[in-house]
Amino acid sequence: MSSKSSAAPDNSVNASAEARLQTIRVQLPTDKELVLKTIPMPADCNANGDIFGGWVMAQVDVAGAVLPARYVDGRMATVAVNQFIFKQPVRVGDILSFFAAVTRIGTTSITVQVEVYAERLRAQGHYVKVTEASLTYVAIDDNGKPRPVPIRSIQR
Repeated sequence: MSSKSSAAPDNSVNASAEARLQTIRVQLPTDKELVLKTIPMPADCNANGDIFGGWVMAQVDVAGAVLPARYVDGRMATVAVNQFIFKQPVRVGDILSFFAAVTRIGTTSITVQVEVYAERLRAQGHYVKVTEASLTYVAIDDNGKPRPVPIRSIQR
């Protein structure tokens, strides 16, 4: 009979988890603009102790609107979430960095790619890509109807 307790941590499991973490750490993008940084709080947690996906989606929507706002010169609305991928859980205390780039400018709409990176509470200086999304925003008039994106804005 082994004297090793079944409650004792298995170092091979911990080493495996650390090796996996090492492989998913990434450099922050240089081809996108940092548009938002925030830290999720305990009130943003689900029953598993991770941050609600809906909270992350709301933050992505806010971050994604920053760049189109420079073009539309007025009101705009989110009209589509073209893609949304949760790659890793977000945890309380993570420092989240949201990077965005415009990928398409149409007559009335602008599509943006957003990537979210977490700097873990106990791994400062190391980043993990936790989410990526593509959203489309449309310029709207005072009645909520689509309007053209001003040409002068596109030529900036």
